[in-house]
Amino acid sequence: MKLVPLGDKIVLKQLEAEETTKSGIVLPGQAKEKPQEAEVIAVGPGGIIDGKEVTMQVKVGDKVIYSKYAGTEVELEKEEYIIVKQSDILAIVE
Repeated sequence: MKLVPLGDKIVLKQLEAEETTKSGIVLPGQAKEKPQEAEVIAVGPGGIIDGKEVTMQVKVGDKVIYSKYAGTEVELEKEEYIIVKQSDILAIVE
């Protein structure tokens, strides 16, 4: 089974949070801040969304930074994903 996003939606897989701080302190699970960096897993087709032409600017495999409180978290086959609108993506990490 796989997720196929519709319209201007993008499926992201969040990158792992840092286990240790720069000074070497090991963080327990709840103390880790969720990273806002993720990998693009699937991209919707774009098209006419709310009367405006939307061209998708990201592609599968891109690493992106997205808005902190954006998207919907879903779990599929014990993997966690986040589905966001393209407008919630702030930057592509190159």
